[in-house]
Amino acid sequence: MLAAVPEFGRARIIVIGDVMLDRYWSGQASRISPEAPVPVVRVKAIEDRVGGAGNVALNIAKLGGKVTLLGVVGDDAEGDILRRLLEAEGVDCDFVVERDIRSICKLRIMAQHQQLIRLDFEETALRFDAAALRAKLAEYLPKHDTVVFSDYGKGTLADVSAHIIEAKQAGLKVLVDPKGVDYRRYAQADLITPNLSELQAVVGVAEHEADLIEKGRGLLTQYQIPTLLLTRGEAGMTLIQEVHVHSLPAQAKDVFDVTGAGDTVIAVMALCVALDMALHEAMYLANLAGGIVVGKLGTSTVSMQELTRAMHGDRDSQYGIVSEDELAHIFVGAKAHDERIIMTNGCFDLLHAGHVTYLQQARALGDRLVVAVNSDASVRRLKGETRPINGLQERMTVLAALACVDWVVSFEEETPERLYCRLLPDVIVKGGDYSEEQVAGGDCVIKAGGEVKILQFVDGQSTTAMIKKARGLE
Repeated sequence: MLAAVPEFGRARIIVIGDVMLDRYWSGQASRISPEAPVPVVRVKAIEDRVGGAGNVALNIAKLGGKVTLLGVVGDDAEGDILRRLLEAEGVDCDFVVERDIRSICKLRIMAQHQQLIRLDFEETALRFDAAALRAKLAEYLPKHDTVVFSDYGKGTLADVSAHIIEAKQAGLKVLVDPKGVDYRRYAQADLITPNLSELQAVVGVAEHEADLIEKGRGLLTQYQIPTLLLTRGEAGMTLIQEVHVHSLPAQAKDVFDVTGAGDTVIAVMALCVALDMALHEAMYLANLAGGIVVGKLGTSTVSMQELTRAMHGDRDSQYGIVSEDELAHIFVGAKAHDERIIMTNGCFDLLHAGHVTYLQQARALGDRLVVAVNSDASVRRLKGETRPINGLQERMTVLAALACVDWVVSFEEETPERLYCRLLPDVIVKGGDYSEEQVAGGDCVIKAGGEVKILQFVDGQSTTAMIKKARGLE
């Protein structure tokens, strides 16, 4: 199991394919038109989002990857909007701009969060300067390590076979989100990501699971493709290779809209492949990301914070409990994404309302809250031989179940000074009447540019009081 989201900032990816604008007109529909039996929508909001290959690139950028997007747009307002939206999120755009075509735009009319109709403004197959697109790809290949071909069948990837060969000869890893039934076009790619209906349109309907795997492997052999990642909706994902097969159940709890989910999946796979991660680990992250994005309305992306939370939510009873070394690795990734990390510590023997209020206040100071917990031996040295009432694992499990707590780690010493000086959180939080100088590890954190915050405990709440009350001493 991965302890943290990888550092995707090292990935350098080209995305090339059909770029389109997803436009949403949203409002309320409360009556039927007198002119025809159709609902009347009073439009309250207009929103533009990036779709197609642009959404793949946007997902990569949102997770910290370096990405260049190649595609075709018209010399029009929609093309300008696409460029502006993408560049605002750090995507490097190099489009072939054609005066004689219009940028692809899909207009969705929404009422009460339901799609009533979709209107497509497009000319396919696109008429454009294919040589100019080939030249752009050739220019960027030496500067990147991975390329994604996002094929929506609009014509940008009419020469995809030649593009794949060129990318492979340049030493890049090649991923393809395919379209249509002619998979000869994608021969020699490293990984393809069809969904179940797309695959079965090519190989035929599978009668059972073993038949599906066999048909998938036959396709891989036929077209010299090492890996197939099959997205299967509510059935999850299956990674098919010549020898190995890995399957994962779907992660989505609520499915609102599957628009663009495949874009998110291949974006995460590309990021992981660019970092040479094991493919079963890449699929694990892609599956989590896909589960997040289908819970959103419309074409959407996944943030690093959402992916990190999804990883921890998958840890069952060990939610948020990490070793010191794991936490050190997590800190590197969190700080790389400018997350403000808060740490506090204590015995937390019997968790009460005062503790919860204190931890909630601490979490409000930043993006992540880490709680360092005294080991059982450490508690005995501090509190006496009758403590702790609850063992270390029990105390950590209860803390990790709190929504305000991201990670829980233990330490053996009487104070967490060594731990704080190693990890250097942005803020140390302590409760009570301490001064900054009295907080163990505070000097290390302050010298590193961090700070110490003192919060007041809730009056009348303490573990000692709870123990006395339980024993009938109050």
